[in-house]
Amino acid sequence: MSRKCQLTGKKANNAYAISHSHRRTKKLQQANLQSKRVWWQEGNRWVKLKLSTKAIKTLEKKGLQAMAKEAGINLHHY
Repeated sequence: MSRKCQLTGKKANNAYAISHSHRRTKKLQQANLQSKRVWWQEGNRWVKLKLSTKAIKTLEKKGLQAMAKEAGINLHHY
């Protein structure tokens, strides 16, 4: 599975690491992903997802069903 948030779609960002002498080397800024078990009320079971920390905070506010609908994913497959 790729390093991508399953609900928000966040993934790595290309950037430069700039030294003191201002030399630039390319680097990847990875998203802060966490593997999380979330209780799915409508399906009456646990769902294991790979989520960014921002998505976990939003999940507590909106709920799993609403976020999955926005992302267009079917929770029956997880």
